[in-house]
Amino acid sequence: MLMIAVAFSIPACSGNGGKELFETAQFEELQNNKEHAAELYEEVIKKYPEGDYRKKAQERLNALRGHK
Repeated sequence: MLMIAVAFSIPACSGNGGKELFETAQFEELQNNKEHAAELYEEVIKKYPEGDYRKKAQERLNALRGHK
């Protein structure tokens, strides 16, 4: 049963180029949980280096760390 749930969840996450993870990071940032947001942005960058949200995640991570 668990194997079936995992099998269905993988395609939903893998085809979005990091969108869901990026949006979760944004939510964490809005909730002033900047440390967790940064971790999630880093995860987007690592897991989706060619994804649509990689650049956005890097920009947000830089902003959180005070880089221009």
